[in-house]
Amino acid sequence: MDPSINVLGTELKSCSSEPMTGWFRDGCCNTDNSDRGVHTVCVVVDEAFLTFSASAGNDLTTPRPIYDFPGLKPGDRWCLCASRWKQALEEGCAPPVDLEATHRRTLDIIELSVLEMHAL
Repeated sequence: MDPSINVLGTELKSCSSEPMTGWFRDGCCNTDNSDRGVHTVCVVVDEAFLTFSASAGNDLTTPRPIYDFPGLKPGDRWCLCASRWKQALEEGCAPPVDLEATHRRTLDIIELSVLEMHAL
């Protein structure tokens, strides 16, 4: 699979360089077979999602310098695991998605029509 194609079938755009995101920490939601979490959904996090994520066992707000992770705040863009986004959707707090920066591998887990309903 070409790692540079988004869910719309066009060139994958950058998600964020501040904070630096992506499985490869290159700013894009690229992936490969070693990315078991499928970090492919480019989102803009909000308070509701960050609270949900922490309650689900993944605190994204606390900085973790050992991993060069600054911690996220509402408004930050981030490459999120597709399964976590789907879980947040089921809980009513899925953050908005940048379709142009969301990798097409996401479509193995989430239908395009669902992503489109939550597009930026």
